[in-house]
Amino acid sequence: MNRLQTELCRMYLPSGATPPQGDVAELTLLGPDGELRAAVLELARPADWPALSAVWQGVQADLGLPAPAIAINGLDGYQLWFSWTQPLPLEQAQAFLQALCTRYLPGVPARRLRLLPQPGQGVPQVPALRPDTGVWSAFVAPDLAAVFGDEPAIDLPPGPDAQADLLARLSSMRSGDMLQAWERLQPVPAPQATEAPPARHPGAQLAPANHTHITAGPGPGLSPQAFLRAVMDDPSVPLALRIEAAKALLVAGPTPD
Repeated sequence: MNRLQTELCRMYLPSGATPPQGDVAELTLLGPDGELRAAVLELARPADWPALSAVWQGVQADLGLPAPAIAINGLDGYQLWFSWTQPLPLEQAQAFLQALCTRYLPGVPARRLRLLPQPGQGVPQVPALRPDTGVWSAFVAPDLAAVFGDEPAIDLPPGPDAQADLLARLSSMRSGDMLQAWERLQPVPAPQATEAPPARHPGAQLAPANHTHITAGPGPGLSPQAFLRAVMDDPSVPLALRIEAAKALLVAGPTPD
């Protein structure tokens, strides 16, 4: 197994998967248990790195997540490859990618976006020669992504060691990172309009107001354990994330006094 195969297995393939070979057209990201460790967001038709770079920058600056790998698909688009340390259900990965699109690509038509893998399908291998175009897909460095413009492909095969070097600098999302990112991606509820109080007789005595304190979700300044417990106890959070919070609490230990 060469270095590139090692990095692809480390970052993206299910545990125990066969290392990808150069003549394989697709990578199988979905494990036999229906969970995966990686998912891909593609923006294409036409390629538009300035738009997709908002996602690449936002997941780091806004959500505190590791940088995803950047790839050109050898035809008409750019891709971001996301990775998790712990496998998660396909539906949860798809929901995460869709939330990123809603936050950072609100004006992009859905026909230009692909959330991969789809059920029962693989993901085109990168790097790879595209037989339909005769050019190559490849992982690219952030400072080179914009260079390709609307032609996201290279004419010569990328060096496997150089591709491995790009992936070796990356890390996967931990469960706690994912939980906090998911919380930050949730839309802020619009404030509800309050009804005007009924008109009082000019001589009526004012009654003291009855204020109700309302909290919504985990607040800022919580310790990691307190945040995880708040996520676990919040019925509005998807069940899969609440389960991950419970697992993380088991690893983290009891909440400090």
